[in-house]
Amino acid sequence: MSNEVNAGSMADIAFLLLIFFLVTTTIAVDKGITIKLPPWSDEKPDPLALSKRNVFSVLVNSQNQLLVRGEPAQVSDLKARAKEFIMNPNNRDDLASKPTKAVISLKNDRGTQFKTYIEVYNELKAAYNELWNEESLKTYHMAYSDKMPKQYKKEIKKKIPLVISEAELSSFGEEK
Repeated sequence: MSNEVNAGSMADIAFLLLIFFLVTTTIAVDKGITIKLPPWSDEKPDPLALSKRNVFSVLVNSQNQLLVRGEPAQVSDLKARAKEFIMNPNNRDDLASKPTKAVISLKNDRGTQFKTYIEVYNELKAAYNELWNEESLKTYHMAYSDKMPKQYKKEIKKKIPLVISEAELSSFGEEK
């Protein structure tokens, strides 16, 4: 009588287990930032003449410091300042003439931390989200959400379009 174990089918069993785990395992996928990019074109765009009044420039340097319209600022103040700029409730001459002409220009230094970039972008996007919600409540008496009709959302975005222009990154410490 011999004391050996028949291991001939062990490779088959291991292979079947491997296939089973590969098929049944779900892999988490990073979602990232959802931004709709314009279609690619080899042609140079026409120069766009913008009034300085309608541009809300946000610069982030390599030390993660903000410069908003030429003045130092904090990330926590960005949303309120952007909302005021876009809507211009007091008809000031230094803010956007109307929401459809407002452009937010975001420029980062190559040394800017990704965390700071995300915080700044989130604040700017949150300003638009709040403005859309306020307009939705005022116009349609309902909160701006995925449940509202697409036509309502289109009308709101037509009144207050999301325009965030991201300029090319500059080198460490170089701000133009």
